[in-house]
Amino acid sequence: MAANRLPVDRVVADDGTVSWGRSPGGLVTAMDSVMRSREGAWVGWAGEASEEAATPEPFTEAGMYLRPVPLSAEEVRDYYEGFSNDTLWPIYHDVIVQATFHREWWRSYVQVNQRFAEAIAEVAAQGATVWVQDYQLQLVPRMVRELRPDVRIGWFNHIPFPPVELFAQLPWRRGLLEGLLGADFLGFQRVADAQNFVRACRQLLRAPTKKDTVTFPGPGGMPHTTRAAAIPISIDFQGLERLARTPEVMARSRELRHQLGNPRVLMLGVDRLDYTKGIRHRLKAYEELLQDGRIAPPDVTLVQVATPSRERVDSYRDLRTQVELTVGRINGEYAPIGSPAVHYIHHTQSTQEMAALFLAADVMLVTPLRDGMNLVAKEYVTCRHDLGGALVLSEFTGAYHELHQAFVCNPHDIEGLKQTILKAINTPDKDKRRIMRALRRRVSDHDVNRWASRFLDALATAPLVPQHTEQQDHEENQQRIQRHAAEDDREAVRRDQTRASQATRRSRP
Repeated sequence: MAANRLPVDRVVADDGTVSWGRSPGGLVTAMDSVMRSREGAWVGWAGEASEEAATPEPFTEAGMYLRPVPLSAEEVRDYYEGFSNDTLWPIYHDVIVQATFHREWWRSYVQVNQRFAEAIAEVAAQGATVWVQDYQLQLVPRMVRELRPDVRIGWFNHIPFPPVELFAQLPWRRGLLEGLLGADFLGFQRVADAQNFVRACRQLLRAPTKKDTVTFPGPGGMPHTTRAAAIPISIDFQGLERLARTPEVMARSRELRHQLGNPRVLMLGVDRLDYTKGIRHRLKAYEELLQDGRIAPPDVTLVQVATPSRERVDSYRDLRTQVELTVGRINGEYAPIGSPAVHYIHHTQSTQEMAALFLAADVMLVTPLRDGMNLVAKEYVTCRHDLGGALVLSEFTGAYHELHQAFVCNPHDIEGLKQTILKAINTPDKDKRRIMRALRRRVSDHDVNRWASRFLDALATAPLVPQHTEQQDHEENQQRIQRHAAEDDREAVRRDQTRASQATRRSRP
């Protein structure tokens, strides 16, 4: 496995003791359970800039072999904050903010990708499977193929892949495409993303394409065929649901509602503080609902968790200022003393605290302007084992294509977003329970382990399409039926307990 970050961060205690804690971010959350169930190594940056590019020693943490890749402060600035997040990220997200092009950033990107490729080549066994993650490492597949032609190479894109009209703006478009074509299989979140990649290769490289494959000369000049297809990522459904069912998380959920004043409707937004997440649009819609008198605190309140992100990039600093000014204005104009209209949290929350928040929230607002998947939507659905709550979901997320039964919105349409929020609030509980059951079944049936298995199967057979046997299909279907039956049994028990409790209360004098 190769990703920009290792799954752990170095933590130094007050007494100087060094330990390792889990890194934040959706990629680590998704991949951690996958890697811990397989024998392998994880190559990535440890999260701290090195004074000089000296290679940190590999180490083992929780049974996983970790190979750190060093980055200097200048490389963090140019490769990560610069090229990855101020050049590629805007282009890949519909140029919501203007992309910046600097040749020195590209040189740093090439240099760091080469260092990752060399680290992979060093730790990979003969004939190993190499799985490269995300947009920061798009040159790595070809570089690894040059160093280790014996390995199978896959790459997965966690963010959207743009239409060729946007991708073509990149001065280094050819190098990026050639880098990716070193892989045997490329995975994308949506069918449209895979099609965008194939189209870019056909138009910009003049490479022969056939359906979902591209043929292009490999490092030795021999034709090499790469397959590109959609395999949407998911989460560890069973692990997160188990956490949400613990007495501690359920008690914390009740405590949170009490601390927030026991509102009739608790709305929740959970995002990295990123301009792609639609936080400003969400706050605008919420503010207008307050202004129109359709909702009001303390009857309705919003908790917005905005996890710090890329705070040395200008556009992110500007976004934080705008969001915090908006929150202050909303509370100043519409909140009575002691009942904020918006509770704003600008720090990372633990997994347990997030599960409790999900379980407490009546309406979950997932309204990005563009997102590869958005695992928060799947996490919310997973935590709602009580079948409560309502998911408001942007049609510009990858999650929309799987969770289309949710309350779907176009976040650019503020009036439409307002109406969708009101619909999520006012839809009868029995209808919301039916919707939540369907959403949960989709996430349960397509969890992170199924995603990983599908990706690795596709990589093993690429450029051919893997063929499931009838026996495999039958077994998967039987497992799905058993999971759904168990869920129905739990729901029936819960309904019986609720009716018994209501009958007891009615019989009291």
